[in-house]
Amino acid sequence: MAAEQGSSLAIHPMAQFAMKPLFGGDTIHWYTPTNQTLWMAIAILGVFLLLVVGSRGRAVIPSRAQSVAEVAYGFVYKMVEDIAGKDGLKFFPYVMTIFMFVVFANMLSLIPASFATTSHFAITGTLALLVFFSVTIIGFVRHGLGFLGLFWVTAAPLPLRPFLALIEVISYFVRPVSHSIRLGGNMMAGHAVLEVFAAFAAIALISPLSVIGIAAMYALELLVAFVQAYVFTILTVVYLKDALHPHH
Repeated sequence: MAAEQGSSLAIHPMAQFAMKPLFGGDTIHWYTPTNQTLWMAIAILGVFLLLVVGSRGRAVIPSRAQSVAEVAYGFVYKMVEDIAGKDGLKFFPYVMTIFMFVVFANMLSLIPASFATTSHFAITGTLALLVFFSVTIIGFVRHGLGFLGLFWVTAAPLPLRPFLALIEVISYFVRPVSHSIRLGGNMMAGHAVLEVFAAFAAIALISPLSVIGIAAMYALELLVAFVQAYVFTILTVVYLKDALHPHH
């Protein structure tokens, strides 16, 4: 009896992150459509519907969709201009694409029975590596070997500069790791906690407290979903600024 009770209360908060083929089977190849593929496609479709379809009229009195698209456009545009300067605006479409995909993927993951795409480090890591290689290539194309000035702290005393250069190089190559883990870790942790609260909701004695906890956590996760998209994007812009203006 105790064993049965214990098994009925078993909580598996990480099971929700398992990738599964959409059309049955247990084997996943690189070309296999999965639940992750599905929700990534839905996120991309959502971005397209908002920014292209919802704004196609360009009305003087905007619709709700156009208003949201304009707010998002202005928000990211000002972010790029304030941090990276006028030179960074030519890369605005790239930054806007990253922000909209991450924020849509984060928000969609809060729909019941959905899949948290950005909780997988394969996704956040790929996004972070794209940013890392993009800004590195931009830095070398624009400045040549002068881009290495990013690692040479001219404001520091000369004997300390080689040590600081080593620290700067290490921190530079750690960027994609911290960039991806920050987003993936926060999304995974929040969804795992929601799963735990949901499991306790089945217990009659603590069900009311669990429901309150779920509501509070859900509200917090809505905020986290936007904030993490913002943080991922603003770090992208900061890295872009370093590529455009590498000298300390």
